[in-house]
Amino acid sequence: MGQKTAHRQFSREFKRNALQLVMEKGVSVGKVARDLDIHPNLIHKWRRDYLAEGESAFVETGKVNTETAELKRLQKELEDVKEERDILKKALSVFSKRNW
Repeated sequence: MGQKTAHRQFSREFKRNALQLVMEKGVSVGKVARDLDIHPNLIHKWRRDYLAEGESAFVETGKVNTETAELKRLQKELEDVKEERDILKKALSVFSKRNW
């Protein structure tokens, strides 16, 4: 069967340097990708992320962006509140159908 390859992780500085070659020095994405032994699509992704988010696009491995952490916390809280709401709706329908 196919072999499983580990994903390589790149530092913030590595990504910045690769993008600097492409965006400031005018080196082609293909050349930079070959020289760094990475897929060109990865550089394109880094550039999109950088243009959208600036320096906060490149969070060090293992560290979570504060906005991302807050978003995940709020999503979890929303799930919990929806679950509580659904339970209360069911309880209300059960108790409202009873004849006391």
